[in-house]
Amino acid sequence: MALVLLQADGGVRTITLNAPERRNALDRPLLDELAAAVAAVAADDEARALVVRGAGKAFCAGADLASLFGDRTRPTSVLRDHLMGVYDSFLPIRSLSIPTIAAVQGPAVGAGLNIALACDVIVAGPRAGFGPTFTEIGLHPGGGCSWMLTERMGRARATYALLNGDLVRGEDAVRLGLAEELADDPAARAHELAVRWAARDRTLTAHVKRSVRIAAEADLATSLDFESWAQAASLASDEFEAFAARFTA
Repeated sequence: MALVLLQADGGVRTITLNAPERRNALDRPLLDELAAAVAAVAADDEARALVVRGAGKAFCAGADLASLFGDRTRPTSVLRDHLMGVYDSFLPIRSLSIPTIAAVQGPAVGAGLNIALACDVIVAGPRAGFGPTFTEIGLHPGGGCSWMLTERMGRARATYALLNGDLVRGEDAVRLGLAEELADDPAARAHELAVRWAARDRTLTAHVKRSVRIAAEADLATSLDFESWAQAASLASDEFEAFAARFTA
């Protein structure tokens, strides 16, 4: 049985973590399949949006510790190199040029939380739980969790969340900026958003993603430099041409 499913529906691609009997806990084989699925989406010229979800009641319960970390008595430098390889299994989601949406219907814990955070947008269900629980088990956050939580929640709230290690429920996740929407059926809502965004020009959505990233990391002048170029390029798009024609008809 495939541990990760990749499905296509028009321009929408859906990646499903498919080990529901263990709440989609991450081991090396699952992460290898996830990395391959993300690479396939990146190479797919017909892909316009991506939904990431988990089968069953959980999004992802985090790492299968024995499988993922291996021999923990190895030197710290060796363990670090090993961990960087683990991170490379899911962080390429952040590099995709198409919009990415996590549909979180249940627990997303530890490394599972990181997979959701790697997406552009998170839709949470009523039973969703976001668990930056690393310190609860004596483990430092990894996989970009500190950075991605700070990006979404701000420094003070990220520090609070990581030191507490508590599970953040769906409604609170939206209030705190950890998720964008609360939906009764997060997979259906994520797919609805993906279909809408997939209908947009792929270059336009890629430029919007890049523009937001520049705005988050640079000053206004740098942001305006890219925005002005991207907006000028979009003036020649078929969609804008059709919009403008309605005013000259």
